[in-house]
Amino acid sequence: MEKKAILVFDAAQRSALAATRALGKRKDILVYTADYHENALAGCSRYSEQYLRCPNPSENSLAFIKWVSNTVTQYHIDVLFPLTEVTSRTLLEHQASLPACKLPFAPLHKVLALSNKSELTNLAESLGVPVPASQFCESAADIQWQAVKFPCVLKPALSKVMVDNAWLATQVHIVSSEEEMREVLTQQPYFDGHAFMVQQYIGGQGAGVFCYYQQGEAKAFFAHKRLREKPPSGGVSVLSESVAVDPTMKLYAERLLNSVGWHGVAMVEFKIDEDGTPYLMEINTRLWGSLQLAIDAGVNFPALLVDGEYQPVNTPPPFTTGVQLRWLLGDVDNLYIQLKSGALTFGDKCQHILRFLTPKFAKRRHEINRMDDMNPFWYELKHYFK
Repeated sequence: MEKKAILVFDAAQRSALAATRALGKRKDILVYTADYHENALAGCSRYSEQYLRCPNPSENSLAFIKWVSNTVTQYHIDVLFPLTEVTSRTLLEHQASLPACKLPFAPLHKVLALSNKSELTNLAESLGVPVPASQFCESAADIQWQAVKFPCVLKPALSKVMVDNAWLATQVHIVSSEEEMREVLTQQPYFDGHAFMVQQYIGGQGAGVFCYYQQGEAKAFFAHKRLREKPPSGGVSVLSESVAVDPTMKLYAERLLNSVGWHGVAMVEFKIDEDGTPYLMEINTRLWGSLQLAIDAGVNFPALLVDGEYQPVNTPPPFTTGVQLRWLLGDVDNLYIQLKSGALTFGDKCQHILRFLTPKFAKRRHEINRMDDMNPFWYELKHYFK
């Protein structure tokens, strides 16, 4: 049997490890992993045939593309599998100059239509999807200050912008006064010459719908809830659980993705307001950090992406709800932050310790430390203590 060669980028990411394991276990696939570090998490996996070190696409996109071109030829790569926005955007923008191989994404103009938050907000409004009230600005001079209500959100249109052949990461800012807002606008370079929005602040809980489309047709949906995060106030999920897909959010996600004839994966993020309204926040047009949970619950998104480049794929059977995924060292960090907090009582801290130590033997798996592939955990543990 001739194997397809898959090059999984961004091997330092936990999602890259999930993809490497999901694809590398198949007998018809050979997985190579790559990142710009000397070694990386997914590169330590037994399911990685070889780890390859590449230039950093955030620092020099042209050197990165030259390396990819040579690597595709040398290793006879069939499918490029990026995990981060920078890598996927760089590959899409230079796809025409690469040797023939598959890139399981929608065309660049469709990716930008969804990942550009200003364009997405306009699209959502036209489709009846709830969005925060927004001002669209090209510079600070465009702000209608009399209409601004605090707190509000300063949201760059793009999470990454290209400056001098290198990618600059932007950030969403919640500001509580005009003075603070003017200070942020002055200090952050990505508000100078790059589009942004001044948006109504929506409180409440974050939620999302994870999707796979094949050439405009919806094939798979998934959802989870975060049980613990790092930092505890809101951040990266360290303990999460698969849950049923909310029908209203699924409807809104389908409206948005259907309107552009989507292909590939997408994570549609919402904020649930106090009255229960899900407001669209953004769409990430790539795989997500808690990818392993979806795979464990029964939706193998990496396999769908690869197979969908060659043949029609079937809708997977319903996934299992109540499956939990724990990132152990991230959970240790969560506990450490809780124990250091001066806002918690001694009793509160004891409760956090108890929750951390209480085992769950059914429907819980660890994200990194798996008995059939422990090398990534030893690698992570070594670097954690460093």
